[in-house]
Amino acid sequence: MAQVQFNSITKTYPNGFEALKPTNFTIKEGEFAVLVGPSGCGKSTLLRMVAGLEDITAGDLSIGTRVVNHVDPADRDIAMVFQNYALYPHMTVRKNIGYGLKNRGTAKSEIARKVDEAAAMLNLTPYLESKPSQLSGGQRQRVAMGRAIVRDPALFLFDEPLSNLDAKLRNQMRIEIKALQRRLGVTSIYVTHDQVEAMTMADRIIVMNEGRVEQIGTPAQVYHNPATTFVASFMGAPPMNLLPAVVDGGQVMLEGVSFGPAPHRGKVIAGIRPEDFSPDPEGDLTIHVDLVEELGAHRLLHGKLGEEAVTVHVANESVAQTGPLRVGVKPDALCLFDAVEGNRI
Repeated sequence: MAQVQFNSITKTYPNGFEALKPTNFTIKEGEFAVLVGPSGCGKSTLLRMVAGLEDITAGDLSIGTRVVNHVDPADRDIAMVFQNYALYPHMTVRKNIGYGLKNRGTAKSEIARKVDEAAAMLNLTPYLESKPSQLSGGQRQRVAMGRAIVRDPALFLFDEPLSNLDAKLRNQMRIEIKALQRRLGVTSIYVTHDQVEAMTMADRIIVMNEGRVEQIGTPAQVYHNPATTFVASFMGAPPMNLLPAVVDGGQVMLEGVSFGPAPHRGKVIAGIRPEDFSPDPEGDLTIHVDLVEELGAHRLLHGKLGEEAVTVHVANESVAQTGPLRVGVKPDALCLFDAVEGNRI
């Protein structure tokens, strides 16, 4: 296991594009940290810098007690699992998993032991003599993980490893990867643009946007206490409703309804999670429902509150028709953000 420390790390390309603004945070030993954000936010660049595949423009990157800015990738004691499985099609599963060890001159008996242990851990034992073309997508990804596991690295790096899998298989592999990391206890950094993967897998989430870190926290902290409107709108499916409001006389006013005191004045943005609305004949707000989305265990109601689009999450036995709907808001469910900067108030 190894701690990873980012000390004012930046990345600027020769054309002047700043892919990563000064970044400071620490990933603890044994932690499963997930870098999440939209395409182009800098998360893969950051991961590649840890791997040694991208040069660091400024700052220091430490793995364990070593500053590794100028250490070759092969000497960083890391193992990386890519979106592309990168398996050798002419080799069996056994040879694919053990190939890196063979290149390092590891004894055949040791290779066989480690491959057998990894295969048992990943439920690949029946397929050790099969070729990659005979495997499913999920099995191929397990082979790629097995190849990383046998190296006993201090740090695992995952670069969107589930992107090529269908939805059902992604759900299964999420559980397997998290369980495997728990069993091995290896510090892991996982990159994804899928906020569901981030929420379900991470010990801590690092939310990135436009080359900077927007927020770091546990899944619960990031979901319930977003630091900015970007985090509020990115994390959650469906995302938080962001509605224009005003603080007048020390009270938050939304659609003419008071939602309690606030230490602010003037225009704000009020954030309400879809599940924090509840149908209530005596509710203070009226939403005009335009569309009911049936999702089995629950429904999503899409409509408007005044002129603003909103989504409401309700149980499957609740509202099933369009039209006006009176709703209440759960106590203390309101998040307030600065109307200009988008930062949490």
